[in-house]
Amino acid sequence: MKIGEVSKELDIPSATLRYYEQIGLLENIKKKNGIREYQEEDIDRIKFIMCMKQAGFSLEAIVEFVKLGKNSKNGENKRLEMLLKQKEILIEEIKQKEDTLEFLNYKIDIYKEKVSNKK
Repeated sequence: MKIGEVSKELDIPSATLRYYEQIGLLENIKKKNGIREYQEEDIDRIKFIMCMKQAGFSLEAIVEFVKLGKNSKNGENKRLEMLLKQKEILIEEIKQKEDTLEFLNYKIDIYKEKVSNKK
């Protein structure tokens, strides 16, 4: 797939894909006549990056995570620590969102009652 096709399919700007290459998150993208040709493993890597970002990882942390997988004796332990720490953060964020939703539902119920009493 060409960069525009990947961009459209994954809803990610082409400039972002090029930036991921710059910072080392996407490596060895094949080129044909200077045009990027993304392979399935490249698409999988982009989906991985998107998932990690959605989980709250910064690009710097994702770069570190990837590097740990390549050349570190202790890489798996450090990667696991990173994942567990981010999981805790994500769980806390979810709890905060749930608390906020509960409060909003409470306020909605109050206003529904006020509106229905005016009729």
